[in-house]
Amino acid sequence: MGDKKQFKRALISTVCTLAFAAAGTTHAANWLMLQGTEPTDAASRAEVWGFIQASYQKDYSKPNATGGYVPPKLLGPNLDAQDGFNIDRARVGVRGTGFPLDSRINYFLLLEMGNNGITYDGNAFAKLTDASVTLSYIPGARVRVGLFKYPGSEEGLQAIHVFDYINFTEGGNLLLNERFPSKHFVNCTGVTAPCNASTGNVGPYTEAQLQGGASLNTFQGPVGAFRDVGIQVFDAFDVSNDWEVSYAAMVGNGNGIEFDNSDGKYDTYLYLSGEKKFGGKGPKAEGLKFFAWGQWGTRLLATTATSGLQSYDRNRAGLGTKYLQKPFRATAEYITADGMIFEGPDKPNFYFTSVPNLNGADAKGHSWYVEGGWYIPNTKFELDTRYDTAIFNEDRVDQHTFSKWTLGAQYHFNPKTRVTLNYEIRNFECDSGLAQCVGPNTNLDGVGNKIGLQLTAIF
Repeated sequence: MGDKKQFKRALISTVCTLAFAAAGTTHAANWLMLQGTEPTDAASRAEVWGFIQASYQKDYSKPNATGGYVPPKLLGPNLDAQDGFNIDRARVGVRGTGFPLDSRINYFLLLEMGNNGITYDGNAFAKLTDASVTLSYIPGARVRVGLFKYPGSEEGLQAIHVFDYINFTEGGNLLLNERFPSKHFVNCTGVTAPCNASTGNVGPYTEAQLQGGASLNTFQGPVGAFRDVGIQVFDAFDVSNDWEVSYAAMVGNGNGIEFDNSDGKYDTYLYLSGEKKFGGKGPKAEGLKFFAWGQWGTRLLATTATSGLQSYDRNRAGLGTKYLQKPFRATAEYITADGMIFEGPDKPNFYFTSVPNLNGADAKGHSWYVEGGWYIPNTKFELDTRYDTAIFNEDRVDQHTFSKWTLGAQYHFNPKTRVTLNYEIRNFECDSGLAQCVGPNTNLDGVGNKIGLQLTAIF
């Protein structure tokens, strides 16, 4: 706990020092500025934009010895098949400045209509993901209010339509992209698969049950999508001819893209980065960036049918670096997680196996990844490689590790249209070495490789 407080105080102190010591901003490869502001020399009243991502994926995993399947062996968000076509994302938005034109005020609005964790099982064909206004009246302290991406991991903060892979890392997907349990404990009434009312665990599912329409998604709300509703103070400063420093401090509801505050408390977010700029502007601006971030909050959760709602910490922190100077790209990031460790879409109580084995609500985890790309000179091809690993429930009887290699290639028809091919080599296991891993590994055994092809078109 002392280390967390020291990290938080040090980051706050650094952010405040930078905020009052510098002035002026630039537009470099900076997600805070690209998503939260408009260029003063090119802002319009309303610029309509968006993108579509259509894909085909196939999972080569095998069922357990009794023919059962668990979520890592099925494609999301539906989790009812191992191959198929999907519209991963279909987003349309509008951004600009108010009327009369005032470069000190701008807005950002974005709607999601694809089939993913944001829209699935949400009783609506579309979901609002961004709705914010930025006020740039105070030198060194722009103010952004509304629903938007919180300052955090590079993987989550960057724009998804320029993301170099089809799927997130395991740490980004399971430790950071938050799932929100229902306020009430799971009810097994009417569940068509094995369901334990004392733990809330559902499944595994047989092939026949999957074909019959069984649902593994017992979480009722959308994923957090690396977003929150709140207020953020941020800015970026040129500290030399080629170095830029950025900061952000935010307070939010801690409930993702939903608009309520279920526990009556607020999450806090801090972010700091420094980048040596090599040239260019926009999402593909070239440079060498170093960044650190942290977020702290609490969540309400009922871990058993009789425990009632209890408050658990949910803290995340990370640091990393990104390099881009064509023809090469490289990124590395390390993430720590304390509390509310996600165990799977069929476990809204955050237990991996059973109550006596402790649970993810007060467990710890960490993850890291390294990735790189090569833009083949004088061609439209790009080659990508990534290794990521995530450890959940550290040092507990049901500790488990998910690791994978992703081998990828991209073909850029033009700057706004590309096709991405990924092949994932996965190794998922419960690895504490204790008897409690026998059951989980019975289901995790057979998690196989996965292939995907995705077309991205930006307009």
